[in-house]
Amino acid sequence: GNYADLSAIPEEQLRLIAATPSAALGSTRDKPDAAYCEVILNGLKKIGADAFIYIGGNDTSGTQQILTDAAGGTIAFVHAPKTIDNDLEENDHTPGFISAAEFVAGAFLSVDLDFRALPGIYVGIVMGRHAGFLTAAAAAWQLDPDSGPHLVYVPERAFSAKRFIDDVRATLDRHKRCIVAVSEGVSTADGKALVESLVPPEKLERDQHGNVKLSGSDLTAALERALAEGLPGKRARVDALGYMPRGYIGAINAVDAKEAFDAGAFAVEVAGQGGGSVALQHDGSKTVLKKVPL
Repeated sequence: GNYADLSAIPEEQLRLIAATPSAALGSTRDKPDAAYCEVILNGLKKIGADAFIYIGGNDTSGTQQILTDAAGGTIAFVHAPKTIDNDLEENDHTPGFISAAEFVAGAFLSVDLDFRALPGIYVGIVMGRHAGFLTAAAAAWQLDPDSGPHLVYVPERAFSAKRFIDDVRATLDRHKRCIVAVSEGVSTADGKALVESLVPPEKLERDQHGNVKLSGSDLTAALERALAEGLPGKRARVDALGYMPRGYIGAINAVDAKEAFDAGAFAVEVAGQGGGSVALQHDGSKTVLKKVPL
């Protein structure tokens, strides 16, 4: 197995790692089957591990449940939350979301100010397969009723290309510019991701969890084409923010960082209680940590 012994790393260095974007121990999209579970469990037993803390979102929680069932209670499996999608059940909000939301809000505020000088259409595509929280955050720093984003499209509501063009046209008439935030996971009325309706089935790629890989380039090209055909002659720009909101070092929110640190520490306590999932909940005045089922 590939193991990293963190016990020899000085605390000062560990705190620097904690304040650094990305995942120091690496990341994976694997979904373990029975054979894969056996490899993981044998590896954990080999080093005498009595607990396994896994950091991530919904798929991570699902993987921990699979491993819990396979282990039969011999090892404590803990899910520590971290997802900018902000879509975990039992959680008021998730570590990573606040920082990513501030990046997105700042990006759209900046674009809106820029387009006041040279009017046109701007569409920013934001990460979010099934949840639109991060895309909705694009409107968090609006300065006034005239500020962008003027239009926000999220996965929770069906996307219509015709209505999109009509909305943009009406916004241009009203504001002389149009700033749009679109979730990468927006779907048509039939429930298919917009990307699925644009790419032939045989060319669609899926990850190990069965999710269609959402290509920012495919969606960017499709929206650019729709704008060119529906609003010919209008200045338009479509960008995918991509991974930047997920790990931008200039937008690490102090509260977010502390809550992530505290959630990790609480995950160790949950391991001592036999396993489960860590949840960030709000009691009316502050964020509290709770143990909830995987």
